[in-house]
Order: sequence, then C-alpha cells, then structure tokens
Amino acid sequence: EVQLVESGGGLVQAGGSLRLSCAASGFTFDDYAIGWFRQAPGKEREGVSCISSSDGSTYYADSVKGRFTISSDNAKNTVYLQMNSLKPEDTAVYYCAAAPGSCYLYDYWGQGTQVTVSS
Repeated sequence: EVQLVESGGGLVQAGGSLRLSCAASGFTFDDYAIGWFRQAPGKEREGVSCISSSDGSTYYADSVKGRFTISSDNAKNTVYLQMNSLKPEDTAVYYCAAAPGSCYLYDYWGQGTQVTVSS
C-alpha cells in the first residue's frame, strides 16, 4: 500500500520556523520526485517545492525562495521541507505528493498537515 504521511505542522509566530516531514512507503522512493503543495482556505492549491529523484534538482515557488529548503533522506524514504521566516500568508494545509521521475505528474498524495502562522 502506497503511503505518504506528512508531519511537523503546527502553530508558529511570524518569523518562526517549522520543519515538515513526508515519510513515504509502498513504492520505490528513489524512482520518484517528491513535491510539496499547499492550499489555504478559499484558494487554489499551490506548488511550493519539489526535489527530483533523477538528479536531485530542487524547485521552489517564488513566494518561498530563500526561506524554504527541501531535502531528501533516501535511507529513510523521507523528504523534509524546512520553512524559515514564516509569514501569515504561509498559513495553509501542506501536502506532499510523489511523481515518477520528475516534478510533473503526481500519482500519490498525502493527507496534509496544517501550518498556521500568527501575526
């Protein structure tokens, strides 16, 4: 059974940090890219970041560049999203998803973790 389980969300003050984790199982982790998405109430889902399995390339939305860092621990089948200098507009449910090879067509999704940034 394929599973993507996010953790690490919570409530933090503006300027603070959180680290999200995405633990994967049930598929060949090394063959997949893992992306992070977020969705705030009343807004469309937004791609935040992705790490490619093929060459380790990373991608970031302009809104998080310089503040968020994605990394992967292949030994643990886990991808992390380090979020620094958080802003109230970062408040959303954060999801991780897996795409075969590159950060494009996502097959599997996690259930999401809430991140709330207070001003």
